[in-house]
Amino acid sequence: MDSLFGNRRISMAALTDFSQLTTSTKNHLRNVYTCLTLTMLSASAGAFLHLKGGFIQGGLLSTLVAIGLMVWLAATSHTKENQTKRVGILAAFGGAMGLGLGPVLDFAIQINPQIIVTAFIATSIIFVCFSVSALYAQRRSYLYLGGFLGSALTIMLVTSILNMFFKSFALFQFHLYAGVAIFCAFVLYDTQLIVERHMNGDNDYIWHSVDLFLDFINIFRRLIIILGLNENKNKKKN
Repeated sequence: MDSLFGNRRISMAALTDFSQLTTSTKNHLRNVYTCLTLTMLSASAGAFLHLKGGFIQGGLLSTLVAIGLMVWLAATSHTKENQTKRVGILAAFGGAMGLGLGPVLDFAIQINPQIIVTAFIATSIIFVCFSVSALYAQRRSYLYLGGFLGSALTIMLVTSILNMFFKSFALFQFHLYAGVAIFCAFVLYDTQLIVERHMNGDNDYIWHSVDLFLDFINIFRRLIIILGLNENKNKKKN
């Protein structure tokens, strides 16, 4: 189907043409995004448990559990016999990460619950657009970002630790916006890296989905805080 955008005709068939990818790679990506969907559903369940209240609450403990589960998943060999086990670990990891979002979700609800929906929709649009761009682009064209992104994360970590002492709100805001930009770039990088790893014989689609899930969660968390701070600021002005 073709549609008009201004004076230019856009072919929808061209936008979904990934003929540069082999059938094997397409099947691998299908498995990756299936696992990603499972992890997202598990994270939603974990977040729901936190919001529902009770003895299951998110926070530092759930974050530590998530890290432990991720290490366990990485240490469990990618074999056919371990596939069901690893999927279960992945689902548990997603649930723990969802619980870990609890304090951020509480912050948003106190200001305006609609912030969570807005942030999720915005994150989904960003994620889809950058993922499609990475798949549509020439092979390896974004892999050069790896070194820059690694350095950027290191700088962010160091300045974040320093800000624990300086307590600069301006630096905190910079971290939020810069973090969104960095993890958007990570979506490009990780998507192409997954394709490249598969082309080189790495078929661990369960672990590959973890990279994309972490990109999504990091963008989502920062957008919630940004939207919450902005709305809170507007409320104080009014």
